[in-house]
Amino acid sequence: MQVTTLSFDNLHQHGALFANLLRARHRTFIDGAGWDLPQADGMEFDQYDTPASRWVAVHERGEILAGVRLTPTTHRCGIYSYMIRDAQAGLLPSIPRDLLSFPAPVSSTVWESSRVFVSDSVPAADRMRVQMQLIHEMVISARTLGAVTLLGIIPEHSWRLARRVGLDCVAAGPVMDTGGLRSVCVTISMQTKLH
Repeated sequence: MQVTTLSFDNLHQHGALFANLLRARHRTFIDGAGWDLPQADGMEFDQYDTPASRWVAVHERGEILAGVRLTPTTHRCGIYSYMIRDAQAGLLPSIPRDLLSFPAPVSSTVWESSRVFVSDSVPAADRMRVQMQLIHEMVISARTLGAVTLLGIIPEHSWRLARRVGLDCVAAGPVMDTGGLRSVCVTISMQTKLH
């Protein structure tokens, strides 16, 4: 199993890995969850997949096992900034505006974590190991980028699991329905050590 953090600067070094990540997102979020998201050629993408973002991919022999996108809260692309802030501003009607219990921050030390997934093809016996690899690389990448805090939307009970594996993860808003899933905004401190 390998873990790679992709950026527009290094995509050329990793062959089809980025396209495969977007295809895995399509299988997870469009085919699996039934979300109405932009797509082309079997790949899911949106306005937050810009050169400012980074993508962490857990992969094995070209197959994507898990992934996450990291986006700086300081970035803007047209009218968009990052998903949680844009939802709070009413730009994303599919996400409740009251998702966060404080104004969405804009700071070089706060990055957003989004499009987190583990592929359905990962056997149950391997899921925890794959999740741990994803979390570990996400933390390393976020710290390298200068993040002190990550802000994200995760399934309702996942923040408790994150705490069990050493992440300082705290619910930061109400439980909400996001496309048929019960989710919650969380803050994740990059200051703690992972088990």
